[in-house]
Amino acid sequence: MKEKKLFLSIIYVSMLAWCAASSTASTEDSDFPGVEQLMSNSEFEAAGLSQLTEKQLQRLNQWLARYTATEASIVKANSKTVKKIQKEETIKARIIGEFNGWDGDTVFKLDNGQVWRQRIKSRHDASMNSPEVVITKNWLGHYRLKIQETGRSVAVERVK
Repeated sequence: MKEKKLFLSIIYVSMLAWCAASSTASTEDSDFPGVEQLMSNSEFEAAGLSQLTEKQLQRLNQWLARYTATEASIVKANSKTVKKIQKEETIKARIIGEFNGWDGDTVFKLDNGQVWRQRIKSRHDASMNSPEVVITKNWLGHYRLKIQETGRSVAVERVK
C-alpha cells in the first residue's frame, strides 16, 4: 500500500511538472488544461492542492518542472520502490493465434483472458503466430502494447 501511494505521488508530481513546463508562459495564452482538469476533483482535494493560492500553485509547478528536468529520471532509474511498481504494472502475455499486425482499429485477444484495443490510429504489418507481448503503463496512465519479437509498440486501451 505504501508503494502504491508513492507511485501515485510520483504520478501527481510528474503531471504537475508537465503542467509547469507547459505553462511557463501566461496561462491565458495556453491551451493546456491545467492540473485541475488533469486530476479528478477528489485527487486534487486529497493532494491538498485546493489549499494553495494561484501563486503557490504556479511556484510549485515551476519547482516540479525543474525537478522533472534534472532529477526525476535519476529517481526513476535508481528507486527500488519505483522499479517494483513498474514491474507490478507490466503485463506479459501472448496474442491468441495468428497475428497480422495492426491497422488502426485492431483488437488484441491475449492468452491471459484480457482484451485490448488499439487507441491511436497507426499501421504495422506483421505475420506471426501467438507472439509474446508486454503491456506497460506510462506516467499519464496510458498503455502501450509491445510485440517482443519486433520491438514495435502501439497505444492500447483495455476492453476486458
